[in-house]
Amino acid sequence: MSAEFILETQGLTKEFKGFVAVSDVDLKVQRGHIHALIGPNGAGKTTFFNLLTKFLHPTSGRIVYNDIDITAEQPAQTARRGIVRSFQISAVFPHMTVLENVRAALQRNLGTSFHFWKAEKTLFPLHERAHQLLAEVDLESFADTMTVELPYGRKRALELATTLALEPELMLLDEPTQGMGHEDVHRVTELIRKVAANRTILMVEHNMNVVASIANRITVLQRGTIIADGPYAEVSKNPLVIEAYMGTTDTTLKGAHA
Repeated sequence: MSAEFILETQGLTKEFKGFVAVSDVDLKVQRGHIHALIGPNGAGKTTFFNLLTKFLHPTSGRIVYNDIDITAEQPAQTARRGIVRSFQISAVFPHMTVLENVRAALQRNLGTSFHFWKAEKTLFPLHERAHQLLAEVDLESFADTMTVELPYGRKRALELATTLALEPELMLLDEPTQGMGHEDVHRVTELIRKVAANRTILMVEHNMNVVASIANRITVLQRGTIIADGPYAEVSKNPLVIEAYMGTTDTTLKGAHA
């Protein structure tokens, strides 16, 4: 695999008792790009993410990351390589402050998560980095706020900060704007654009306006199979893609939601 590509899947397939959820998927993710994975409900997007993060093992095929075959690795091994997933449902601690959430993620990255007997003052060296991460996602003014009190969009921004704390080389974002109003969608979209600097992002996203505005490349799944791959301008005009989303070839994809 060329150094141009950080991740490649080769013939990746997952079957569940005869049902093929992901079928012979060949995907290449270019280093430094924002790559969107889209498709109608049930297309196999989440199963594909679960294969990449080792929550599922493939029936056949290979996963190559930075020229290393990681297909048989355990989830923790893959995470240590720098593949970090942000989940569809906000994964933060509601009864900790915003700063404490980021500090906990930094502590996990140090491998000291279970050193509960250590004095809190031993965590103070992490504060500077935690504040830097909060600034990166425009949350510095919320540092002392209890997370449960944050608006939904800000919680997703906090989740981005805790993901960044793990120093990912490849970020897997699972529905980052799901359930948001227009203002929050715009804010989080701009944050993704901002944190993508010096990183690669593979994202599952239903909102086509988000995909059109920030994705360098788009791969479309339908029934577990790739039906289109390329830039938005090209993919959005593909008759197979339009039919998959709209059930007709008489319209365009723009503005459609899966």
